[in-house]
Amino acid sequence: MNRLAIINGRLADPAGGAVAEGVILIEGDSIVASGPADVPADADRIDAAGLVVAPGLIDLGVFRTDKPAFHFGGITRAALMPDQSAPLDDPGLIREATRGGKPDFWVHPIAAATRGLEGREMAEIGMMQIAGAKAVGTGRQWIADSGVMMRVLSYAAGLGLTVIAHAEDGGIAGKAVATTGETATRLGLAAAPACAEAMAIARDLALVRHTGASIHFRLVSTKAGFDLIRAAKAEGLKVSCGISPAYLFLSDLAVTDFRTFARLSPPLRSEDDRQACLQAVADGTVDVITSSHDPRGPEDKRLPFADASPGMAGAETLLALSLNLVRDGHVTMNRLMALLCANPARILGVPAGAFTPGSAADIIFIDPDAPWQVDSGKMAAAAGNTPFDRLPVQGRVRKIMKGGQFL
Repeated sequence: MNRLAIINGRLADPAGGAVAEGVILIEGDSIVASGPADVPADADRIDAAGLVVAPGLIDLGVFRTDKPAFHFGGITRAALMPDQSAPLDDPGLIREATRGGKPDFWVHPIAAATRGLEGREMAEIGMMQIAGAKAVGTGRQWIADSGVMMRVLSYAAGLGLTVIAHAEDGGIAGKAVATTGETATRLGLAAAPACAEAMAIARDLALVRHTGASIHFRLVSTKAGFDLIRAAKAEGLKVSCGISPAYLFLSDLAVTDFRTFARLSPPLRSEDDRQACLQAVADGTVDVITSSHDPRGPEDKRLPFADASPGMAGAETLLALSLNLVRDGHVTMNRLMALLCANPARILGVPAGAFTPGSAADIIFIDPDAPWQVDSGKMAAAAGNTPFDRLPVQGRVRKIMKGGQFL
């Protein structure tokens, strides 16, 4: 079996306290040791040349697989949302999705919780798990029928699967495209109050309390939502939550001038809620940072704001934007890698995202200070619909390894 040793690297171990110099030993496609270690005489040496060495990013909840964007951003595994042209509500579609990234990255499909993602009839979750689904998802929709959601949670709990939920009460949100506030009023946009998020979370937490299921709220973006999740964690419920960089670094002011690249789901929130998002990352309430990668071309974005599709291309900017959290003192580098790698792996139940023995040898080499500028016209993604266009950032992935092989 081929043996490799990565030397002269600064290891960003999600389970460690601080970045430290060390060695990573690899046999075949797995890590066998990391940290201070002797290099076997028969191992091929890979010189990291002082770069930060981290597990490959695991993007929990993308809407499209996108090889160029994933490679640029250091993403080695992606959990694919069920919101596809044919919703992932059938074992055959799940099997096909698992093959979608080979041999360049791993795809872990999220099974649709209900047929057609319509929120009425539970899909064949057990059969989709056998076909390769690693979680169950409501997609971009909220399941309004509490009885259906209870059955989804109960069934998923019996299978050991986490339910990945959209946290937005559809009865309140309706067809709103913005958050109620000064910006939406000034622009004349259909808006809904931010409490739609907290109401959805409160309902689902009550059902989790009853069923004992595990739930992950894919995107939480309000102070009220985070307060509920903190309380649920303190109670011992099996709950986790995620966020994307847009909600950490942008407020609803970003939609000024009807900028459709800033039309997201859920919509951007107030500055007070943005600050609450940063606090939730710093205090450990947030478990995952995801790109929510959803590249959309002109046919979806060059439309009146209310008609434009929500979503942004986020895979390429995920790491660089998230590194701002380290520079601003909100998290350490190792904690950031837990948010980007280890925690998503735990939720999906895959042996990756860490440097522990037996973990997949999916590894990235990062130059955290390398400057570059986001340019929507030059992005590697299938489309460049980013609200961070022209923003100077720092942090580049220099090399990427999947299963012990360089890509």
